[in-house]
Amino acid sequence: MLLPYLHNGVIEAGCDEAGRGCLAGPVYAAAVILPPDYHNELLNDSKQLSERRRYQLREIVERDALAWAVGIVDNHEIDEINILRASILAMHRALDGLSMRPEEVIVDGNRFMPYRDLPYTTVVKGDGKYMSIAAASILAKTYRDDCMLRLHEEFPQYHWAHNKGYPAPAHREAIRQYGPTPYHRMTFNLLGNDAQLEFDF
Repeated sequence: MLLPYLHNGVIEAGCDEAGRGCLAGPVYAAAVILPPDYHNELLNDSKQLSERRRYQLREIVERDALAWAVGIVDNHEIDEINILRASILAMHRALDGLSMRPEEVIVDGNRFMPYRDLPYTTVVKGDGKYMSIAAASILAKTYRDDCMLRLHEEFPQYHWAHNKGYPAPAHREAIRQYGPTPYHRMTFNLLGNDAQLEFDF
């Protein structure tokens, strides 16, 4: 059973990201503020849920949350600032988008950078411990999946409808065969070995 909050009696926003380990596409993050004493037994880490259940819960979270927002950092920004900073920037952008200001922030994982003057706590495996982080993980994952489905229509040979940009064998084989797209993260090890990629755009 997930806990509603880490800190009781304050407006607490949970944050999580999706897409850090992908070879292509943006990284997405979400921030969610749930009502006091909120309970939903179905909420869980998005990785533990079926795709159908994730989309069902997205509708419930968006309906029930006091505030929610999604932040995006594209692959070009990822290449400029690195994926850790990009993930944190996406969370900051999600927090920027909230319609109410939180008093505390709890973040999945063990790395974060201060957001304005707000106190924050990092929680390893927080998406399996706190409802607001689990809710954020569901929003980040589903909105990023929607994005990759749109990009798949542009570049179907990379099979993003199935692998969502992660380093699946079919994805890497397509990179070998066709080269990278404008959506690939060029600072990542696209081929999965020590070979240097030399592609011209």
